[in-house]
Order: sequence, then C-alpha cells, then structure tokens
Amino acid sequence: MPALQPLENYVKTGRDKIDVLYFTKQRNGAELVLGQSHEEVVTPLMKKFISSYKDLPKMAYQFQTKFRNELRAKSGIMRGREFVMKDLYSFHTGENDLNEYYKLAQKAYFKIFERCGLLDITYLTYASGGSFSKYSHEFQTLTEAGEDIIHICPECDIAVNQEIIEEQKVCPVCGNKKLQSAKAVEVGNIFKLGTRFSQAFELQYADAAGQKHDVVMGCYGIGLGRLAGTVVEIHHDNDGIIWPEEVAPFKVHLIGIAGKDKSAVGAAAEKLYTDLERKNIDVLFDDREESPGKKFAEADLIGCPNRLVTSEKTLKQGSVELKRRAEKKTELVGLDEVIRILGY
Repeated sequence: MPALQPLENYVKTGRDKIDVLYFTKQRNGAELVLGQSHEEVVTPLMKKFISSYKDLPKMAYQFQTKFRNELRAKSGIMRGREFVMKDLYSFHTGENDLNEYYKLAQKAYFKIFERCGLLDITYLTYASGGSFSKYSHEFQTLTEAGEDIIHICPECDIAVNQEIIEEQKVCPVCGNKKLQSAKAVEVGNIFKLGTRFSQAFELQYADAAGQKHDVVMGCYGIGLGRLAGTVVEIHHDNDGIIWPEEVAPFKVHLIGIAGKDKSAVGAAAEKLYTDLERKNIDVLFDDREESPGKKFAEADLIGCPNRLVTSEKTLKQGSVELKRRAEKKTELVGLDEVIRILGY
C-alpha cells in the first residue's frame, strides 16, 4: 500500500489533526500525508472486493514502512519516527464474527512471541480503545528497557496498562484487586475498529435479503524493529546478542582459521559452507584474514545460535569445532555428522 496517502481520506475519518502526521504537497497543490497506518487506504480499497455477505470475512495484511512525527522518539529502534510494521486488517459482517477472529489473532500473536523467545514474559494487556472501543489490547513484554508500566493479574496472566488504571483498578477478567506493577515494552497491539472507517468510506455489504450494512473492522499490528529490539533486550549477555533459533538472521556462523595451511583449511571451510547451504541452512561465513580472537568476539556480538570453526587442528581430526551461542562449552564434531548434530 502507498506510503503517501491523500489528506482528504484523513479528513473523512476525522484523523487529519492527529499529532503524529507528516504533511506534504504535490506540485499541483494536492495535500498528502505520510502513512502512519493504513486504515484510510485499505478501507476504500476493499470496496472493490466487498459487496455481499458472501465476500466476508476478509483479511488483508502487509509489511510496510510507517512514518510518525513521534514526540518521544528514543532508544534507537525501540521508538522511532520511521519503522517497518506488519499491519493486518479484517472485515466482518458483525461483532460476533469479529470477536471470533479477534480471538484467533490473539492466539496467532502469542505464537509469534513464543517463536521470538518472549512468551513467558509477554502479557495480553488491556489499554484504552480511544475512539474505537472501550478497550484495545496490547502485547506487553516485561523488561527494564520498557517505557510502559503495566499492572499484572497473577490469577489470569493478563495486565492493565497504567494509562487506564484509574478507571480499571481491578482485573477486568476476574476482578482481582491485587495487581502487580512492572515495566514493559509494547510489542504488538490489536483493535476492534467497529464501523468507524467503513462508515467514513461507505464500505457496506448486502445481506441475504439484500439489506445494506456497514462492514465491521479490526486491525492488528506488530512493529518489527521494536520487536527485534525487545528480543535483544531479553536475549543477550555481556558479549553480545543471543538470537533465539526461530528469528536468528543466520543459523550458523562459520569461521575459518587459516594457520599455516591456508589452502586446506580454506577448502574445508568452503565445502562445509556449500554443504550447509545445500541443506537450506542460512550461514554467515567469516573468511576474513583477521585474528581468531577478533572473529570469535564478533561472532558473540552478532549472536547466531551456532558457531562452527575450521582450523588445522580440527581438520587433523576430521572434525569441526561447534559452540552453541547460549553455552560456554565447545565440542569437536565430525565433518560428516555436523549437519545432523545441528538438528536441521
């Protein structure tokens, strides 16, 4: 979807005065904004695809750069003015259908955060629904690097954002009054939009009797940069990042230490690299002429889950040195066994 959006669409939805918008103009004078989200684009777009109840439910998602004139930009990728977001929009015949999909979205998001190594410290958190509904829901991950305060119900494993704690002093699920405060960072959010945007753009469907109704909408977002930053805040040590397997940029960091017999070591490293690639294992291959210490330090800093080292010493034993990033120990494994031992 386009990063540049017509300002007139924001006027239609009453969002042309929100403080995060960037404004610009075309040479012909047409006024535009940089997309801070895409409800004003996807809703009129869906008029081309939705006319009957038979067309619903429908979902559309994208990964796209957002721009927000953020007053509190800080902490690098944790809160920036330009960032990549996965945003999903759903379209329904009514509240019941939206509620069912909303539950599925919650489960899907928790599965994502589980794969990112954040599940045990991430809470579904009640937050303000703004002009859309009484509540929205955030996914808040506990970390001292966070800028939000949440109040956790130990009975239900849900939380309430500090911003609504005055109106919601007890757990909204079980009524527990003994909520526990903690710092957290928002890694995702979901909203029930209702008919706010469908009414603005006259997005309607005809039911079985031919009667027209406003489409009911929901939206669901994850900021990828902030999520990556949160993963690093949780998974690291004094030497660098420890990427969880599922989200590591590379599964293996391969290091060749040439020594005196550069050709033999280089050939062995190249063969191992090729073998790993053929098994569709993503490999970061460090074949630079740098000291072993520098290579090892940078491998720890980058934080791939597995480090493999070929050297004269390992080749004499027909082996390669394996070190898991999350562990201190190293071990020698056979060159013909390394892929099986890695578990890929």
